[in-house]
Amino acid sequence: MELKEFLEISILLGYYGNLLSDKQRTYMEEHFEDDFSLSEIAKSHGISRQAVYDNIKRGIKILKGYEEKIGFLKREKEIRDSLKELKADYSEAKLDSLIASFDI
Repeated sequence: MELKEFLEISILLGYYGNLLSDKQRTYMEEHFEDDFSLSEIAKSHGISRQAVYDNIKRGIKILKGYEEKIGFLKREKEIRDSLKELKADYSEAKLDSLIASFDI
């Protein structure tokens, strides 16, 4: 897994982690946030490395599904990009337009 994807999963875990099962959330937090290997997680929970791998893989699929449906990370990226554009070429009209785009 590339660093960019690893970081994305970690962010998605922050957004949607509470929607996972306790087991999946625990394994994923230990792997993505605490940097435990699959073997370390398996040993500490008394399960096989394959069981940890399967739970993490399933958890990633669930997190990506939530992001596809809810889109918190996508929205955050859009906001960040808009702010970068505003910083590069600031005008009060562009700021007002950006603020208006966030209104519900």
